[in-house]
Amino acid sequence: MNKQSNAYTIVYIIVLVVLVGTALAATSLALKPRQQENVDADKMGQILAAALITPAKGEAVADFGKYITDQYVVNAEGEKVAGVEAFGVDVAAQSKLHADKRELPVYVCTLADGAVKYILPVYGAGLWGPIWGYVAFDADGSTVYGAYFAHQGETPGLGAEIEKPAFSDQFKGKQVFRDGRFRPIAVVKAGQKPLDGEDYVDGISGGTITSKGVGAMLDNCLTPYRKFLSKLKVES
Repeated sequence: MNKQSNAYTIVYIIVLVVLVGTALAATSLALKPRQQENVDADKMGQILAAALITPAKGEAVADFGKYITDQYVVNAEGEKVAGVEAFGVDVAAQSKLHADKRELPVYVCTLADGAVKYILPVYGAGLWGPIWGYVAFDADGSTVYGAYFAHQGETPGLGAEIEKPAFSDQFKGKQVFRDGRFRPIAVVKAGQKPLDGEDYVDGISGGTITSKGVGAMLDNCLTPYRKFLSKLKVES
């Protein structure tokens, strides 16, 4: 074939694209298990963060195995669901279902002193994208032991502040059962109080929409756990 012809140029480009595409696809497939391992390790670290455990670099998987002594899925009645792995549940997808249809993951964390905490995932929407987190409860099923929140693209210095301890630390000691009623923790403007008497934290200054998103996320994702948490409360 004439190397100066248009046909040769077209064939050359096609072959080059196929070879490069094949190489990239093969590389992607080869790296996929490692990428998934990193995603899983990051998720494990976030779950532990809700229980105020900060793994050393590279130790998230080991610490998860050490402190997370049980994990299971419950339904809206607080009953365990057989045959479903908690870690594999897509919380984002579940958060869009009716509460009665959801699979609700529970991570049981046993601290070094033997205290048991129950860590529940939450997922919602901020101003620019998804927000998510984990809330750890004491064995009484009402008192928040710790919380962790993250985001995909909230504004730095504003909504992105939900990932900072200054925000999440406010949740420590808050109650979701007050006066015999289940009331998810409210996120309100600094200086204000909710009308319904529930426990609350101050929202992010300048991050009103993200703060409201956190409040809505807690309401939507913790309310389906009401009967499960109520059972813990009775057992304790």
